[in-house]
Amino acid sequence: LLHVRDDGRGGADAAAGSGLTGLADRVSVLDGRLSLSSPPGGPTLLSVEIPCEWTERFA
Repeated sequence: LLHVRDDGRGGADAAAGSGLTGLADRVSVLDGRLSLSSPPGGPTLLSVEIPCEWTERFA
C-alpha cells in the first residue's frame, strides 16, 4: 500500500488522459487498485494497493 500526497492546487483527473491513466493501467495488470482524490484547491492524494505475498526466497 502506497499513499502519495501533495499540497498543490488539486484538480488532477485520471480520466483526462494524463500519465495517471498509464499508472492505473500498470497497477491493474498486477490486480491492484489505484484511487485518486484531488478536489479543486487541493490537496491531491493518490493511493495504490498492489496485492503481494511474503516468500522466503526474497527474504
